[in-house]
Amino acid sequence: MLACEQKLIQNSYYTDSVNAKPDYPRLEGDLEADVCVVGAGLAGLSAAIELADRGYSVIVLEAETVGWGASGRNGGQIIAGLACDQSVIEKALGFEAARQAWDITISALNLVRERIKRFDIKCDLVDGFLGVAVGARKGAALREWYDSMAQRYHYDTDAEWIDAQDLHKWIDSPRFHSGYYDRRSGHLHPLNYTLGLARGAVSLGVKICEHSPVRAMTKGEPAMLWTDHGSIKARFVVLAGNMYLPEVAPDLAPELARRIMPVGTYIVGTEPLDPALTASLVPTKAAICDTNFVLDYFRFSADNRMLFGGRVSYSTMTPPNLKDDMHKRMQLVFPQLASAKVEYAWGGFVDITMNRAPDFGRVAPNVYYLQGFSGHGVALTGMAGKLVAEAISGQAERLDLMARIPHHDFPGGKILRTPALVLGMAWYRLRDALG
Repeated sequence: MLACEQKLIQNSYYTDSVNAKPDYPRLEGDLEADVCVVGAGLAGLSAAIELADRGYSVIVLEAETVGWGASGRNGGQIIAGLACDQSVIEKALGFEAARQAWDITISALNLVRERIKRFDIKCDLVDGFLGVAVGARKGAALREWYDSMAQRYHYDTDAEWIDAQDLHKWIDSPRFHSGYYDRRSGHLHPLNYTLGLARGAVSLGVKICEHSPVRAMTKGEPAMLWTDHGSIKARFVVLAGNMYLPEVAPDLAPELARRIMPVGTYIVGTEPLDPALTASLVPTKAAICDTNFVLDYFRFSADNRMLFGGRVSYSTMTPPNLKDDMHKRMQLVFPQLASAKVEYAWGGFVDITMNRAPDFGRVAPNVYYLQGFSGHGVALTGMAGKLVAEAISGQAERLDLMARIPHHDFPGGKILRTPALVLGMAWYRLRDALG
């Protein structure tokens, strides 16, 4: 187990409700492939599928097990857009390129559904997402954003605005002022989805090796990668280990580690609730997220449990009294759930960038990387894998577009950047509290 994971509570509803999970062997001996993918999460498996579809031989190396990291622990929300505001992309790339980046995120939603159908993945997919604002001031800011996105990105073809007087029809909560409903976004069981992608990749000839952390790599042509029990010679490499990559192999790509930070995020799951109650609280069964900087996100599972996430840790330490604290946060949203028993509490790390935009590109002509999804990757990881497969096969326009987004190292170096981030997030929490 990785060092940072020892600081997390692990009692996950997803692992208790998982479909049949096959075991994949560790890498033994020396093998060759057209492409070696490092990381069997959503991004790595998506790349493997796309590459296999294009006729490449692919080996996926995973330090733990398929979906063990953020891919199998997250909130399960598939949402249009990026973790950063679209204005960040416009400033970096200009409007036309930002529009292309937005379209990539819309295509990502379609790709999730295509793969679920193609590989017959049982992952409790539900359509619909509610973005909601806490208070009138944030409601006004959200409306301004929505109107801009509708006018300039035609977002209203997929979404509709909900005024304050109508919000109770969509969510029975005293906490929120107004919001919007996105019919193309939605939610799913992320671990079952990830395992389904692995099964689909294997059906296409991809070889997956679990418990096979990469310890070293040379970036020549071909590239060489070494694990504890074997090696891979490959024409191309895709690094899709996100924030776990620096822990497993600190010297593999140190220039990438400086641009991301591990942020712990936590979810609790209640006991199964009365279906009539859940239907009254969220009639559409949509996934929901507020617009605070330190936000809450929540949804109902297929068996009518409230899965409520939002408490974050920028120090990598699990917050004290996590279950009780999260239960109180849930009651702020739904007082009707005051007596609901919390049966699950778990956490995981996401890799955030300074600007919250994804970080895609190359560290060598034949070595690609995908990281920095910043908590907004359940859908986007699929397109990330497709973009890197396009680039390897000679069509790099869309990957190069995303690679143009500038990224910077976190300030303070390895020792001071975490305390600096903790202080910064305290400021944002204060801003949220003050509205």
